[in-house]
Amino acid sequence: MSEPDPRCVAVIGLGYIGLPTAAVLATHGVRVVGVDVSDRHVDAVNRGHVPFVEPDLATQVAGAVSQGLLSAQSETPHATTYIVAVPTPFKDGHRADLSFIDAATDAIIPQLRGGELIILESTSPPGTTEHVATRVLGSRPDLSLDGSGGRPVVQFAHCPERVLPGRIMVELITNDRIIGGLTPDAAERARDLYAVFCRGELHLTDTRTAEMAKLTENAFRDVNIAFANELSVIAERLGIDVWELIELANMHPRVNILQPGPGVGGHCIAVDPWFIVDAAPEQANLIRTARQVNDGKPEHVLARAVDAAREHEAPVIAALGLAFKPNVDDLRESPSLHITAELARRLPEARIMAVEPYIATAPDVLAGLDNVELAQTERAISSADIILLLVDHAQFKTINTADLAGKVVIDTRGILRHRTPPILGGDGANPLDRLTRARR
Repeated sequence: MSEPDPRCVAVIGLGYIGLPTAAVLATHGVRVVGVDVSDRHVDAVNRGHVPFVEPDLATQVAGAVSQGLLSAQSETPHATTYIVAVPTPFKDGHRADLSFIDAATDAIIPQLRGGELIILESTSPPGTTEHVATRVLGSRPDLSLDGSGGRPVVQFAHCPERVLPGRIMVELITNDRIIGGLTPDAAERARDLYAVFCRGELHLTDTRTAEMAKLTENAFRDVNIAFANELSVIAERLGIDVWELIELANMHPRVNILQPGPGVGGHCIAVDPWFIVDAAPEQANLIRTARQVNDGKPEHVLARAVDAAREHEAPVIAALGLAFKPNVDDLRESPSLHITAELARRLPEARIMAVEPYIATAPDVLAGLDNVELAQTERAISSADIILLLVDHAQFKTINTADLAGKVVIDTRGILRHRTPPILGGDGANPLDRLTRARR
């Protein structure tokens, strides 16, 4: 195989962030080689296809591949710029697992000749870009950060993604970007690359601040979601419809409460705040508590579903939605998927009909459970004794009210609350009836 164009950008990791980044660079005229350990992803991209659902991505990938500006392979090539967009999960103790970043870095190291820019896009704890630089320069003493001793320079920057699944191809272009460099030159060079496609403002800083900025954005949202989730549990205890409560409270000009749900999922909000807690465990008390509240919400939902199932000898439960958010196929850290799998384990006598319109086959965590099947919405609802609404996919918002008659409905998203008496978020009773019971 001939060596790729040395002026190209190599994007390491063709997942939910790497592939869109590669595609948008390529459609703006940059020669891009995508690198991934998954043969499925590599083969899909080289055919001009995409291996997951993201609006408008397929069109851009197909166009870039047909123009010869985007290709994919499993081996890391030599390139002028490397963008590392690999996963950063956490391991035991909620500590960051940097093994994917380390593997990507180790594959880049032999290709370096001097003059390259390595950009870390993976969401990372403060100091990770420095860790990458230390790993590179420790293996390559012939290179340097500043040209000292006449050695060629390698530059390092951090540019965290800040896009919303389902809107990635829009927000990659329109959102502001934060770019941190280990040196001012590195930040400016990274800025020049992102300026090729980004119409938002490009804000320059150092790498640690850039890393912390992304974590801060997600921790802010996590804390606010935790408030809504805790409020939903309190409202349920008091027999109040939490969605009506939030709607009324939000009429105050300085109040903007978010919506509760069955928990928090996705690779960002469910993970990133723990990186702050790990970096400053004695100071991050509020952030830790918010994570614990949100991590505890699935158990609360499970308890309600199990209680409802005890009223049936062999209950059929329709679990509507497995993704971590509406209208995507992304199952990463999904509380809905966890709830569905755990229900099947706790209720072996039950039949769980899992509905996820954005996937064709059951994920591995469900595939080994004999009492779980992937089903279509209509069949699941007609067969079910209990309907557990977990994700507010657009198609679930069109469910016919008549189809819910006589069924127990546990609505964690509030989209069926005007159609049936809600179980989560209120007891469904008339306040005067509650008062009458209390007087007795």
